[in-house]
Amino acid sequence: MTKPSIYIDGEAGTTGLEIRKRLENRADIEILSIAPDRRKDAAARKDMLNACDLAILCLPDDAAREAVAMIENPKTRVLDASTAHRTAPGWVYGFPELTPEQADEIHAAARVANPGCYPTGAIALLRPLVDAGIVPRGAAITVNAVSGYSGGGKELIALCEKPDGSDRTAAFCLYGLDQTHKHLPEMRVYSGLDDAPVFLPSYSSAFYRGMLISVVLHLKDLRRMSGKTADGAAIRETLAARYKGMRNILVEPLQEKLEKTYVLTPLAQNETNNLQLRVFASPDRESVILTACLDNLGKGAAGAAVQNAEIMLGLKGA
Repeated sequence: MTKPSIYIDGEAGTTGLEIRKRLENRADIEILSIAPDRRKDAAARKDMLNACDLAILCLPDDAAREAVAMIENPKTRVLDASTAHRTAPGWVYGFPELTPEQADEIHAAARVANPGCYPTGAIALLRPLVDAGIVPRGAAITVNAVSGYSGGGKELIALCEKPDGSDRTAAFCLYGLDQTHKHLPEMRVYSGLDDAPVFLPSYSSAFYRGMLISVVLHLKDLRRMSGKTADGAAIRETLAARYKGMRNILVEPLQEKLEKTYVLTPLAQNETNNLQLRVFASPDRESVILTACLDNLGKGAAGAAVQNAEIMLGLKGA
């Protein structure tokens, strides 16, 4: 039986290198590659894009659109790791755990858009609660998040690893304050909310990889809108029921009565493809804190891409 072939367009970038590392020792696929001096040769890239069974695009948005336009072979399937096609018609969103049917849709799809790192955590927390009516579609939601500096790509990595004294190399930086972050459209569409959340992303030059996302739910406001009564235990059970049996999502026990010294680290799931979800609920407060921890280069990028490739090609591990 012929092994399926994969071509990574943009394999020299941060995500491309991670995907290549995760795939290169597998015996059930063939990786097609271009000589380094021809990676920007349009003709060579077009040949590879039309010769492979699955093209994984690790490119800027415009370059990803151009790559898709180069494909003339109807048998070439595409997994795009850019932002370009995440809410585009005809593309399947590559978060297999989104709904019970999502993995089957990915398996059958010719075009799959890999999710963004921040939306992976936010959507995983919100979508089951929106579907259950605990969080109304019209609710006003704020998503806070911090990532390792690798999430900023080559330019930010170079700045943080050889600090030039700029403001961007500080130990903590808040950005996206104009509320036009490129992840907002997918966060709104796939969480099921009517309006995009307020999104406050940040990064730290103190760590390379790792991510922590948090959402605060004000229970009185949710009850007023939905008419449903849900406490921390009900919220946690809703998440646990949705993700039961899904190997990459870890729903931890309800967190109550914590020690004052308790802290969460964004590094806890580094080098894994896990997405770790927690619900924090104090019995004497009318608010619940939801958190998602993942490796921004794992389940947030390369790990998710490998998982989607396995599903698309029917490979072991999916």
